[in-house]
Amino acid sequence: MSSGGCSTCLEVIFAVVLPPLGVFFRYGCCSSEFFISLVLTILGYVPGIIYSLYVILRTPPEPPGIDGERPYDMLA
Repeated sequence: MSSGGCSTCLEVIFAVVLPPLGVFFRYGCCSSEFFISLVLTILGYVPGIIYSLYVILRTPPEPPGIDGERPYDMLA
């Protein structure tokens, strides 16, 4: 999902209900953030919520591209 206000709100709601789901919507299923959230949720529900909220509410993920640059910058 994008880093807009509505999507962030939905990700936070999902992070409280099922912590790995909120992280999945932000980073995908093959990220280290998702697996850490999954393990913490299995070990204890509250640590999973705390970590998921931290991951979702910190700075948004880098935009796709080479070295964090936007792909259309290379065309100009």
